[in-house]
Amino acid sequence: MKLKRFTVLCTALTLTGAALAPAVASAAEGHYSLAERLRAAIVAQNFKDVVDLTPPEAGPAARSAGQREKYDPSPAELMNKVQARSAQAQAQAGKPLHQTPNMDAAIIELDVVGRPKSVANVLLSPQYPDGVVVPVKNKGLSTDQVRYRWWDDTEWDVNGGKGTVDVLAGRENAPIDFSSPYPASVLKLMVGFGVLRLADAGKIDLDADYAYNPDPVRPACGGPSVKKIRQHFDEMITKSQNESTCSLIKLIHDHNSWDLVNQTFVDLGMPTLMVTGTMPGNGGRWIGSNMSGLDTAKLLLLVNGGAGVLWTTDKGKAVTRNELSYSSRKFFQDTLLGQGHNEMLSTSNWCGRDYPTQGIPQQVPSRWIKPDGTVTVGDAIYDRDVRPCNEAAEVTFAHKTGWVDTTGSDAGIVKSFRGKDKRNYIVVVFCNLGTDYVDADRPADPPGVFPVLYTQKYAKLGKAIDNIMKDM
Repeated sequence: MKLKRFTVLCTALTLTGAALAPAVASAAEGHYSLAERLRAAIVAQNFKDVVDLTPPEAGPAARSAGQREKYDPSPAELMNKVQARSAQAQAQAGKPLHQTPNMDAAIIELDVVGRPKSVANVLLSPQYPDGVVVPVKNKGLSTDQVRYRWWDDTEWDVNGGKGTVDVLAGRENAPIDFSSPYPASVLKLMVGFGVLRLADAGKIDLDADYAYNPDPVRPACGGPSVKKIRQHFDEMITKSQNESTCSLIKLIHDHNSWDLVNQTFVDLGMPTLMVTGTMPGNGGRWIGSNMSGLDTAKLLLLVNGGAGVLWTTDKGKAVTRNELSYSSRKFFQDTLLGQGHNEMLSTSNWCGRDYPTQGIPQQVPSRWIKPDGTVTVGDAIYDRDVRPCNEAAEVTFAHKTGWVDTTGSDAGIVKSFRGKDKRNYIVVVFCNLGTDYVDADRPADPPGVFPVLYTQKYAKLGKAIDNIMKDM
């Protein structure tokens, strides 16, 4: 049985030809190793071993049902919510998680010039409690073996983790059935792509003012403002500022370009990426957004800008970094490198704490570090001197995080410093373990300090993935 499984996986995961670096040898062995090691790393964290603060038996008032508005809460809102109750009270209010969570994790290993060298995609769910390796097509870095379903909190709670609405048509007979976790603020990568496509087309100037006049005004999006488009973009990525995100979503609506952006994702072989149903008058209502781990990793592969053909779509289109101009890719990369919220797969903002454990050994960007070494990102105040961890840092992590009650997400590009163990890879993790889920032994957060938002199992997974990539 084990030999048969090995053969099937090797056959499914072998990548060849145009999509891969010519120097790759023993492709089947390498891909099997990466995918299986990722699966084992995920299973080892035992993600079911967390406390659910709003279990299904608590009733619909505890966790809002169905498709609903979801925005990452502001730092102030999070501090008020989390610190209003002690860690002990949280644990007492919750129950052990009643089933395996849903997770979509993807890795693309890069060669020295940024071309895909190996790929892995693993899904976890109540149907696949030991994880399932997704078969990936050779040239397209894609799969047609997954029936993706739209996320719904209630369906996950009471329907055994099974969704009922398809993301993509024509996948009814796909062997893997999976509900894609809501991406939360990682969806801002898609907004950023749409803005930069407008810039490359000469339709907007990043250094021009954009007057945001929402109609109607919505609390999550804020009121009228005038800022440089470049500033909106920076705030959207580095601080995850919802007001700037709504502004840029509205900007794309102003140019009647959302249909074109979504079609571009399809044309480039990333069909699970979509932003639909947002409100043209204010840029609000983000719940119609979807992202798979594999397609998100491909979007970051494009942003990273490797040489030559990065992948070839099923319709034969050769996708290169030129889908975005050099200046747009550089701006996108630099903004992701300026991320202030380093607290999921990487936890460098909590340098030196016993909890949460340290994840990907990332350097914290200097722009957020105060003279005493602590970090402040907008209203988010951290309490640790990060300078020792920056001295010991091994990599940069150009990434975007997301948090809502039923989402923890992180997606980015990892590159090692000269002289450190060499790694060059893209990592994406989407999971429904958001701020409603805590570790049973989670300590209380100090008053006035930005709370720990996620189970530290994410950081352990981030560190495990980084260790895997050291050995590749």
